[in-house]
Amino acid sequence: MILEVADIRIAPGKQAQFEEAIQRGLATVVAKASGMRGYKVNKCIESPERYLLQIFWDKLEDHTVAFREGPLFTQWRAIVGPFFAGPPHVEHFDLLLKSD
Repeated sequence: MILEVADIRIAPGKQAQFEEAIQRGLATVVAKASGMRGYKVNKCIESPERYLLQIFWDKLEDHTVAFREGPLFTQWRAIVGPFFAGPPHVEHFDLLLKSD
C-alpha cells in the first residue's frame, strides 16, 4: 500500500468553505478512484490555513497514472482547487514500520 501525502495551503478566511469542499470532493470523486483504500484529513493547529491530506492507494500508479491522468482528477481539482493558495506539495510513501 502507498500513502500519498498532500500538504495543502488555502487562502486565508476560506477554512469553512474548503472543509466542506474537500469532504464533498473526497466522498463524491476520489472515493470512485480505482485502488483508493481510504483517506484522512488533518488541519494544522498553529497554521489554520494548512491541511494534510493522506490518501491510501493500492499502488503508486493508481494515483500517478489512473487518477491523475483521468477525468476524476479534473473533477477533484474543480471542487478543491479554487481554495488553494498555491500548488499542494505531494509525496508518496511506503510503509516501513507500524505499531499494533
